[in-house]
Order: sequence, then structure tokens, then C-alpha cells
Amino acid sequence: MRVRKLTFAALAVAATLSLTACNDEDLTGQGDPSAASTASPSGGSGSDSSNGSEKAGGEQDAGSESGSGGGGAEKCRTDDLDISATDGTIGGDTEGTVVVEFKNLGGKDCVLAAYAGVDLKTDSGSLSAERTGQEADTTVLKDGESTFFGVTYPMNDSGGSGVSVSALLVTPPNETKSFSVEWPGSNTLPVTDGSGSSVKVGPMGSAGQGGES
Repeated sequence: MRVRKLTFAALAVAATLSLTACNDEDLTGQGDPSAASTASPSGGSGSDSSNGSEKAGGEQDAGSESGSGGGGAEKCRTDDLDISATDGTIGGDTEGTVVVEFKNLGGKDCVLAAYAGVDLKTDSGSLSAERTGQEADTTVLKDGESTFFGVTYPMNDSGGSGVSVSALLVTPPNETKSFSVEWPGSNTLPVTDGSGSSVKVGPMGSAGQGGES
């Protein structure tokens, strides 16, 4: 009887230890759900952060559209521009000046880069204007607005007949199609020695409305 009681007691202790071990495993397992519960608010913050990032990205896009780089505007095409020229020479000037106007009638903003191409039609053939070398920036020309640039040329004070000018051939920047306008300046240019063009063209925006440079 004494032996049996000891055996039963040993079995009872073993059962108690086994139960305690199971309970310890359950408590350890409860740590994971606790971690999972803290992940849920973190996931919510991540969702809000994602929305915030989308908003920030939208604001960035809006800013880039209104930036000085043109916001994806295409180049100004010859067919979308009203091109005209006026005499901008002021009394006492040693050189004559013609002011060329580009007015955007294309229905949307467009970009003009640096210099336009300018050729004079004369009785001696075509005379190409050289760039003045002034710093040239890209210009975003808004729909319905105008920009101006100047063409300078020497006055014919020699007393001779000189070279007769009939028209101005203008090609917008990065375009191949030209537009011919009546030459509004002096009727003649002095004959040159052929060492280079005496007619100069300034960059876009280098002249103001009314011929002021």
C-alpha cells in the first residue's frame, strides 16, 4: 500500500509539471497576439502616410506645371503665331532698329527658345542676320500674349544707292517654316565689304513694345 501511494504521488507530480509547462506555452503564445495588435495601428498609420504621400506628390506635380521650365508646353509653331514688324528706330540712333513681334494665337501656352532666324530679302539676294551673342533664356509665351525682339542694321549714310531691302523673313526658334513680313526699316542698307553680316538679331524678349530695347 505504501508503494502504491508513492507511485500515485509521483504520477500526480508529473501531471502537475506537464500542466504547468502547457500553461507556460500558452502565455508565451499570448505575446504574439499582443504584437499583432500593435501592428494594426501601425498599418493604419501606413495607410494614412500613403494618402499623405499621394497628396504631397499631387502638390509637387502642380508646382512643376507652373514652374519656369514651361510645364510641358510645346514649342511655338509658325502657324500659331501672328508675326509682325515695326520700325523702332529713335532719332539720333547710329543704327536702325526693327522690332519683331510674336503674338501667340495657338490657344495654349508655348515655348520660345533663344533666337529666331532672320533673313532680309534684298535686291542682291538674301542677307542673314547674325546673333548679337546676348544671353538667351527660354520664354514661355502665354496664349494671347506677345514677346518682342530687335533686329539692328547700319544706316545708309554713304550717299550711294546701297542695297535695297524689300522684306523680312522670320523663322521662329526650332521651326523650319518661315514667315515673310514687309520690311519697315530704312529702304536701303550700305554696301558692305563682305567680311560679315552687319545685320544683328537679338534674343527673344530683347525688345519691348513700341520698339524700346
